[in-house]
Amino acid sequence: MNNVQNMGKAIVIGGSIAGLLTARVLSDYYEEVLIVDKDEFPEAPEDRAGTPQAFHPHRFTMRGKLITDRFFSGYEEELVALGAPSSLNKTVHNMNPYGSMIAPYPRNDIKFSRAALEWVLRERVNAIANVRFLLKHDVLRLVTTPDKATVTGVQVRERGTLGQEKILTADLVMDTSGRNSKLASWLEELGYEVPTPDRLKVDLGYSTRRYKVPSHLTALIEQWDVINIMGQPANGTFTGVFSFIENHIAEVVLYRPGGNYPPTNADDYEQAVAQLPSPLITEMLQELEPITAPRGYRVPELYRHHFEQMKRWPSGLLVLGDAFCIYDPIFGQGMTVAAIEAEMLESCLREQRNDPKPHFEQRVLQKLQDVIEPAWWLNCANDLQWEGVKYVGSEPLKGIDFAKNYMPLFLKHATTQRDFKLFGMYWAVNTLSFSPREIINPQMVTTVLTASDEGRQLLAKLSQQYGQPLEEVLDQLVPSFSGAPFMSMSK
Repeated sequence: MNNVQNMGKAIVIGGSIAGLLTARVLSDYYEEVLIVDKDEFPEAPEDRAGTPQAFHPHRFTMRGKLITDRFFSGYEEELVALGAPSSLNKTVHNMNPYGSMIAPYPRNDIKFSRAALEWVLRERVNAIANVRFLLKHDVLRLVTTPDKATVTGVQVRERGTLGQEKILTADLVMDTSGRNSKLASWLEELGYEVPTPDRLKVDLGYSTRRYKVPSHLTALIEQWDVINIMGQPANGTFTGVFSFIENHIAEVVLYRPGGNYPPTNADDYEQAVAQLPSPLITEMLQELEPITAPRGYRVPELYRHHFEQMKRWPSGLLVLGDAFCIYDPIFGQGMTVAAIEAEMLESCLREQRNDPKPHFEQRVLQKLQDVIEPAWWLNCANDLQWEGVKYVGSEPLKGIDFAKNYMPLFLKHATTQRDFKLFGMYWAVNTLSFSPREIINPQMVTTVLTASDEGRQLLAKLSQQYGQPLEEVLDQLVPSFSGAPFMSMSK
């Protein structure tokens, strides 16, 4: 696809959040956009079979929210109409291994279930004149030109039927089918050499239970935003998070990497909540009514594909979202990365329309990999702190040993000094608003590492190993992330 001025037809595989964002972008550049999904979508905000993780907590970070609001202006107002609460000025209680940070939440963010968000965005996309849905269809394979150099469509089959296959033609096929994507195997079947993805063997699990807030306790929703009790890698404790979604419903998630999964039996679940390092969530639940059993979800490994490294790539094909890379859900990065990728796709399409150049798809894949890099790096830095987590990649992940030691020391320094600015920077980096280099620079690293015995030991080790000024050491040690788009520090 070397010239998007043709304004032909685009097919989006998968109607997930990533697929909806992608369709919104493509609708400005293609005459017709078709979203193909294997599910039959519900007629109200409900979970669906094709998103088994949907029951568990979902959120946009500030970065993801801003992008999504640009594509779907005012979408949060529709979430509010569905009963979703605001976080503005409500109490946030963050507890980590070094202490607790408690403050009012400063922004008017809306808290929602995945089902509610999908419903709102899907209704918005459904209202776009040149976008339509083809539901209850499995995509079986890519269709190409005889030389397999160009993807010309997909072969599909309606679910529940035998042998009734048909070909859908398109000028662009976009795979946003998520972690169940078959793209790598489809490419291999066509004779393409697909690089082995990087993998983080996390064996992580999370279990979620929902509770009804009785009418006489609805003041809790006006008082509290979230209680986050971070897991402690040194002690192997679960992370526990309490928050609210729409219609006076609270949810609690227990989480841990490393193969020690939180329980899904109700009694064991409540006991595990009671064993968290703080009793605050247990106290909150005492007068709430459980309305679901705990539901578990397991992720054996995270992966990061390297499609951008392929020597050959068919024109007319792109990939975005979890089909490219998946993340540890506890950091809430997945939907935000998809939003950033959609914005990057929009930028690439605009540039190609204004100044058409060959190898468009390969350039987009590299740009998307630039978006992925900081999220993947931060995931690895955090999860490799846990016993049993292992990184397997084609080459070592630059600076990750330093990062997995430095990031906890940064959090410790911010918490023990009661420095809310630094604490906010820690989360702004981990939620992809700012580059990791904003907290990994010579001045900040010196301040953080000289504040503790462990830090001074790490600083001395760096000095002994490199024998160079810290600025030069960090440039060698830590990725620049220069290709990734971040928010301006002034925002």
